[in-house]
Amino acid sequence: MEHYFTNGDNLKSEIRRINYSLDAYNFTFNSDNGVFSKNRIDYASSLLVKTFLASHKDFSKILDMGCGYGFIGIVLSKTLNKHVDMVDINKRALHLAKMNIEENEVDVTAWESNIYESVLEKYDLIITNPPIRAGKEVLMEFLKGGLARLNKDGELWFVISKDQGAKSVKKELEKMSMCEIIEKSKGFWVISAKNLLTS
Repeated sequence: MEHYFTNGDNLKSEIRRINYSLDAYNFTFNSDNGVFSKNRIDYASSLLVKTFLASHKDFSKILDMGCGYGFIGIVLSKTLNKHVDMVDINKRALHLAKMNIEENEVDVTAWESNIYESVLEKYDLIITNPPIRAGKEVLMEFLKGGLARLNKDGELWFVISKDQGAKSVKKELEKMSMCEIIEKSKGFWVISAKNLLTS
């Protein structure tokens, strides 16, 4: 079976629609085979979004890193009334993300990038549910690369399972950032990190 972090061109397309509500906002997402959490909004991503929104932090430039079909960036764009950038390496996920941007009528731009390869700007907020199954090296590129692309006083927010190395990841990031566990739920940790080296 093709891994969601790769481009599975041989996978048969079976579009399905996922409805999601948050407060007064209703969303519809198109999903398909070959993308992460194809049948439902995954708990970790929903937890990340709800926890961030509950923080009432106000950031102008936002990047959803490894966006999949666009859940995090689209929900943040609509609820915060902000422009959001989104990137992913998976072409099918990006195609869906662009469909979902139109479907939900949000101010979002999505494009293809191998991790941060095509990300040319810096951001106030980089938010991600990183692809744990892609391996530790890719995971740390997501997180350390994010810290390096923050504006002054910017923050990296991410969610990670305690069973998939949350403690060791947090410890490694603390070498270059100020990390804080914002929420713990059902074995998932939502963590925010500020780059101590950002000028």
